Amino acid sequence: MGWLERNIIEPGKLPLLLALVAFVLTFLITRLITRLIRAGKGPFGNVSSGGVHVHHVVPGVILTIVGGFGAVAGGQHGFGSCLAAVVFGIGAGLVLDEFALVLHLADVYWTPNGRKSVEMVVLTASLVGLLLIGFSPLGVNDLNDDQQQNRAVVLVNILVNFAFALIALFKGKVRLAVIGVIIPFLALVGAVRLARPTSPWAKRFYRNRPRARAKSALRSYHHDRRWVTPMRAVQDWIGGAPDPEPARSLERR
Repeated sequence: MGWLERNIIEPGKLPLLLALVAFVLTFLITRLITRLIRAGKGPFGNVSSGGVHVHHVVPGVILTIVGGFGAVAGGQHGFGSCLAAVVFGIGAGLVLDEFALVLHLADVYWTPNGRKSVEMVVLTASLVGLLLIGFSPLGVNDLNDDQQQNRAVVLVNILVNFAFALIALFKGKVRLAVIGVIIPFLALVGAVRLARPTSPWAKRFYRNRPRARAKSALRSYHHDRRWVTPMRAVQDWIGGAPDPEPARSLERR
């Protein structure tokens, strides 16, 4: 309780913690229900209105808006802000569970493209968790009094790290770029390593460098061979494996 009071409640992070817990639980419960529907088990079923399937991203958007505005109005303390944070977390969980649907504008929930939803949820939960335990955006945290007064140092810190994250993004290293906004060292790693062969950076700067293109393709191949299969296995364990190609239909569940 001492740790909770000192690190969460006093700094005003309780709403953030509640939002994170609500977000993760909503995603897990939603995945459980959709997997039961898919298997034809339990009392659950799809929701339709006038012959139109109502995806859970719809109530998710509504709850996110309500919770977001409620959190802005409620500040960092009090029951209202905590309630708004829970509502926001629930809404965000419902929305990101169907992130792939919004991205592709198609019902890809049980297809390989649907794994993007699981990936986005894990990435979001990781970033919020980092913020919760003390990492500040762009690496500006634990500043002493002199640094807090020296705005130029802080501004340069922010701009340099943002530049590294932007370079990593253009090199096709999306995860390193996003997490590098929180942890500067990761943005630097993504910025100095070879770009992925399909990235805008490779198309622009490796065009006339065949050795760089070949090295980039080889490194990308080995990276994907080492990590893509385990990552997909974890995503399928969390969110459910996609339908086999011949068994897919237009209906999601």
